[in-house]
Amino acid sequence: MEGQTFVVGQEFPDVKAFRNAIKEAAIAQHFELRIIKSDLIRYFAKCATDGCPWRIRAVKLPNAPTFTIRSLEGTHTCGRNAHNGHHQASVDWIVSFIEERLRDNINYKPKDILHDIHKQYGITIPYKQAWRAKERGLAAIYGSSEEGYCLLPSYCEQIKKTNPGSIAEVFTTGVDHRFQRLFVSFYASICGFLNGCLPIIGLGGIQLKSKYLGTLLSATSFDADGGLFPLAFGVVDVETDESWMWFLSELHKALEMNTENMPELTFLSDGHKGIADAVRRKFPNSLHAFCMRHLSESIGKEFKNSRLVHLLWNAAYATTMFGFKEKMAEIEEVSPEAAKWLQQFHPSLWALVYFEGTRYGHLSSNIEEFNMWILEARELPIIQVIATIHIRLMAEFEERRFKSNSWFSVLAPSAEKHILEAIGHASTYQVLRSDQVEFEVLSADRSDIVNIGTRCCSCRDWQLYGIPCSHAVAAFISCRKDVYAFTEKCFTVASYREAYAEQIYPIPGKVEWRKADEACVDDDTRVVRPPKFRRPPGRPEKKRICVEDLNREKHTVHCSRCNQTGHYKTTCKAETCKAEIMDSIEQF
Repeated sequence: MEGQTFVVGQEFPDVKAFRNAIKEAAIAQHFELRIIKSDLIRYFAKCATDGCPWRIRAVKLPNAPTFTIRSLEGTHTCGRNAHNGHHQASVDWIVSFIEERLRDNINYKPKDILHDIHKQYGITIPYKQAWRAKERGLAAIYGSSEEGYCLLPSYCEQIKKTNPGSIAEVFTTGVDHRFQRLFVSFYASICGFLNGCLPIIGLGGIQLKSKYLGTLLSATSFDADGGLFPLAFGVVDVETDESWMWFLSELHKALEMNTENMPELTFLSDGHKGIADAVRRKFPNSLHAFCMRHLSESIGKEFKNSRLVHLLWNAAYATTMFGFKEKMAEIEEVSPEAAKWLQQFHPSLWALVYFEGTRYGHLSSNIEEFNMWILEARELPIIQVIATIHIRLMAEFEERRFKSNSWFSVLAPSAEKHILEAIGHASTYQVLRSDQVEFEVLSADRSDIVNIGTRCCSCRDWQLYGIPCSHAVAAFISCRKDVYAFTEKCFTVASYREAYAEQIYPIPGKVEWRKADEACVDDDTRVVRPPKFRRPPGRPEKKRICVEDLNREKHTVHCSRCNQTGHYKTTCKAETCKAEIMDSIEQF
């Protein structure tokens, strides 16, 4: 538009097209407009700079919406005088500029908007104006936050209608039916978890960034190949101990409805007290462990030492108590404070060798991987967050179902690789048979006892991972038994296919729904209003605050001068008091 020139007789489809064209030209050519008259049939404006003779007049043609330029007087003598901003660069104009970019990239930041406008037009607009334009643009494309809450009941009905057996429930609070909680679990996910996944559930949450905030709670598992398998998710207005109790209660109902025997589960979390209590009450026969990713991040943040983090992981993966104690001794040698800090977490909660159940080698949950699915959609209305997860689930189920059709091995690829490596190592071992089930396996540097009846080896790898170790494989080969028959069923290709056997079906678009507000003429209870809590001003926290961090005992500071606690040497008052006493003595 910088080189755009208008001519008398030039026509435009309608008044809106003409206004947009004159606005674009004013911004691109850096002159301000002073509009003298503007309505549906005429437009008259001049340059806002005093003394500049430029003027334009356009009118609507009879019996047509077309607008044409009737007169154009003078040329600009004002020069480029709008480098630091432009009155025509309104929020609406910025919205029209960024709309297509927002469709392609939800995470289009206000600072990027400022950069692109300055690059294309050479003007600088306020950051707040760019931020408002982005908010308005997102609302124009994806709907408002308020509409998102209003449509929730209809959307949940569509989930249950198109995917029979799925659970999608909205919970409100107060007489005005403010949104409180939402729980969603697709039937395909429930059946896939019960029939084909590892009996491990990761729990976690991520803050949403829309107008009314909220937290997305999720439960995920691992498929036979170690891949992410989302089981259920929910949105709560505020993350509390009570909200975790509610989420685990809904999850228990969903699983209980689809199985006669609840499997023995292992839950992984970040150590949030509310999660631990909820697991203990709602799944009393299950086990709970810390996610090692969170624990290692915590020790790294506390002591700023990468070697400590490395040693902690080695201790967690140790398969013998001797190996664990050896690594813990190294931690104490590097930092006695870190060793003392770790004592608040019992080894049975994070170390593989002390854990009472089986974690199948998974020390960390895959919640972070699931959160990446909605990382960009966090700023959108709640209904778009759910739709993003639903679309991704459909694609993942279809892709993995198709991928597994080309597998001809007994075990899923990652487990098959583990077995083949074990077979390679087993060929170098010597096997001595004790009886029908017990063997002694000799390698170059050690001797291990294998019992194929109890499925255990003295190296403990078989028990901890669920896949026969190289010593067990050597025993199987020596007695001509099938190695695959002694591998946990959850690692087989058959289990992988069971996990993705059910299909997740698409949901119709909004235009085909019966909108909540239309359905609420006779039933006011179906109206879901947004929560009262809104996003506060200012830059938000980048990370979710863990309740455990808030309740943690503060570090006690110690003074090296007076040996008292509560202050440092630099703020010690002992020396000051001593000086004051000496002054008093001298004066006396």
